[in-house]
Amino acid sequence: MSEAGMAMDEPARLEVDRLLDDRGTRIIVCCGSGGVGKTTTAAALGVRAAERGRKAVVLTIDPARRLAQSMGIDSLDNTPRKVAGVGGDGGRRAGDDGNGDGGNGDGGSDGDGRAPGELHAMMLDMKRTFDEIVEGHTDRERAEAILANPFYQSLSAGFAGTQEYMAMEKLGQLRARDDWDLIIVDTPPSRSALDFLDAPKRLGSFLDGKFIRVLMAPAKVGGRAGMKFLNVGMSLMTGTLSKLMGASLLKDVQTFVAAMDTMFGGFRTRADATFRLLQAPGTAFLVVAAPEPDALREAAYFVERLAAERMPLAGLVLNRVHGSDADQLSAERALAAAENLEEGGIVDQESGKAGLRDDDRSTPDTGLDVGADTDADTDADADVDEITAGLLRLHAERMQVIAREQRTRDRFTSLHPEVAVAEVAALPGDVHDLAGLRAIGERLAAGVPAGA
Repeated sequence: MSEAGMAMDEPARLEVDRLLDDRGTRIIVCCGSGGVGKTTTAAALGVRAAERGRKAVVLTIDPARRLAQSMGIDSLDNTPRKVAGVGGDGGRRAGDDGNGDGGNGDGGSDGDGRAPGELHAMMLDMKRTFDEIVEGHTDRERAEAILANPFYQSLSAGFAGTQEYMAMEKLGQLRARDDWDLIIVDTPPSRSALDFLDAPKRLGSFLDGKFIRVLMAPAKVGGRAGMKFLNVGMSLMTGTLSKLMGASLLKDVQTFVAAMDTMFGGFRTRADATFRLLQAPGTAFLVVAAPEPDALREAAYFVERLAAERMPLAGLVLNRVHGSDADQLSAERALAAAENLEEGGIVDQESGKAGLRDDDRSTPDTGLDVGADTDADTDADADVDEITAGLLRLHAERMQVIAREQRTRDRFTSLHPEVAVAEVAALPGDVHDLAGLRAIGERLAAGVPAGA
C-alpha cells in the first residue's frame, strides 16, 4: 500500500494534553478489560495533569496496589493522599527544561504561566465506602445495627456488583466535595469492562426489587400481625428460602432489610445521579486496550455501549504497542538473510576446517604453524554469522508482531473510524516510580509508539 493510502486509513490522533488542559473536563474514566494497563494509564494521566497545573485526584480500584508503589506512597486507602514530588510539590511541570527553573515548588507559576498543580491518590475500600453510606444516611443506633448484621457484612464485602457500585458512590462523593478540578477513575478489574456501568443498576434493582420487598413485608406490617402474615401468607416461600438459605441467614436478611428500609430509595437515587454525571459534558471516557483481538473486541463493544448510553468518549488508548527503528527491513527479507548466513556459514565452516586439518600450513622458511590461527579466525567468523542470523530472526519475529498488531488495530479502526487513538509503546518492564509514570505520560501525549 502506498504511503498516501496508509495515511487515509490512519485514525485521528488522541490529543491527551488538550484533554488534560481543558478546564471543562472534570472527570476522566479509564475503562477497559482487565490486564490492559488501566491503572498505569490513570496514574500517568494524573501525574501529567498535575504537572500541567491541574489539581487532580486518582481513584483506583486495583487490588494489586501497583499505583501506590509507582507514586511512592506506602499505602493507599479510602482517603485521598497527596503525592509528593508532583506538580507544585517539587515535581517537573510542563515547560520545565529539566534544570529545575520551571518546577521549584515555590507556589508560583511555571515557565509557561501555569499555576502549579497537585496530585492526590486513593484506593477504593469497598466495605468502608458502604459503611460510610450507612453512617451518613441513618441514625447512629440503626447504623450500628446494620453494620453488625452478618448479612450486611457479607453484602458489603463481596456481593456481585458491590465494588462497581461503590466506585460510582465514591466518584459521586469526590465530585460533590469540589476539592479537585480533575478526577481520574481507574475502573475495577472486572471480567467485562461493561460491569462498571451495569453493576450499579443491578445492585439498585436488587435492593429495591421484589425479593427484598417480600422480605420487608412482615416488618412493615409489624408485631404479631406481621408474624401472622409471614407465617400464613408466605409460609411456603419462606420455608423454601429457609431450606435454601438456612433459617439463621433468612433471619439476618430480614433484620437487615428492616433496618435498611429507609435507605433503599437512596441507593437507586444516588446511582442514577452518578450515571447522569457520567453523561455530562465535563466527563470524558478513555477506553484502554492492548493491540490484541480480545482486548480490542471488548473495546469496540464498550465504544458502542458508551454511544448507546450517550456518554462522552474521548478516545482509545492502545497500550503496549510494538515498534521498530529498522522497520524498512521486512520480516521476509530478514528471515531470508538469516537462512543465507546459517546455510552458507555452516558449509564454509566445515569445508574450511577440513581443509585446514588436511593441508600442511607450516611455512618452510619459518617453521611456524599458522593452522591454529586460521582455525580461530574461521570459528570467530562462524560465531559472528550465528549471532547475526539470530538477531535477524528476532527482528523478523518483531516485525511479524508489529504487522499482526497493525491488522488488529485496523479492524477496530474500520469499525470505529471516528474514535481518536493514542498509541503507547511497549516497555521492557513494569512501571514502579514517578519517572516511569512521567515517561508513560509523555508517550500518551505523543500519541504514537516510539521505535524500540
